[in-house]
Amino acid sequence: MAMKGFFVNMPTASIDPQTIAHMTRNEADMAFKKRVQTIFEWIDPQDDSLILDMPCGRGFYLNMFRYVSGCKLVGADLDWEVMQKARHNIGHLPDIMLNHANIYALPYPDNTFDGVILSEVLEHLDDDVGGLKEALRVLKPGGIAAITVPNANYPFWWDPINKTLETLFNTHIGSGPLAGLWANHVRLYTREQLQESVRSAGFIIDETRAFTHYSFPFIHNIVYGLGKPLLESGALPKNMATAANRITFDENQGSILNPINLGLSVLNYFDRKNVLNEPPGRSTVNLAVKARKPDV
Repeated sequence: MAMKGFFVNMPTASIDPQTIAHMTRNEADMAFKKRVQTIFEWIDPQDDSLILDMPCGRGFYLNMFRYVSGCKLVGADLDWEVMQKARHNIGHLPDIMLNHANIYALPYPDNTFDGVILSEVLEHLDDDVGGLKEALRVLKPGGIAAITVPNANYPFWWDPINKTLETLFNTHIGSGPLAGLWANHVRLYTREQLQESVRSAGFIIDETRAFTHYSFPFIHNIVYGLGKPLLESGALPKNMATAANRITFDENQGSILNPINLGLSVLNYFDRKNVLNEPPGRSTVNLAVKARKPDV
């Protein structure tokens, strides 16, 4: 498709839903699709914006922001191996700087960024408030942090193994292919816990939402325990890898004869009832907060 060059050189307003759908067309994690929608709603990339993604992981959000905007982008991550994957994925794109950095000591001056993406990071931190305070420091007054975390009240079918272990034995699997939603996490969050941490760091909360209630059974284990290792090992045929890779969404022709696309259509069927903000108390995969740095 020819959309990429078209968007990069244009001033942007809010990103339309069709573009969001296009950028997430390869996505098997239905909660990630909602995270993308939420982040683009809360951090609207203008061409004069400077946006930080911490941790940037393999560069998925940065790739999407570059696809739709000419804004300047910075990605930072503590995991050196993951940073090399980000450099491979997006290092060739313009106006993206990638830094090996610790969230507790970000190498940027005070009041630098218009927006900060903190997606699926707080649950990994022993001191989540400390990490949030650093994000607050590098944000400009009035700047927005888009924060997403896993919900302690997650749907049974998203991760039946851990939900059963938690319910019956007050334990969970925290690492390995069966870890599910708990993979390498210090904690999951309730709405109240997340809001308390964000406010304790000095942010003002503009909005809190919860999303992804309906899910295909065992989907977290399928996507991250099975699919991700297959993709990263190079075991998938090229056409299947292209349709499964978050980076190569613009290259997927969408053929239903591709087994990955067929599988995605099934997952999208399960996702059809999900909305961007479920009622309080309903089990969801994610909680999200739009946090603003005070003007003074």
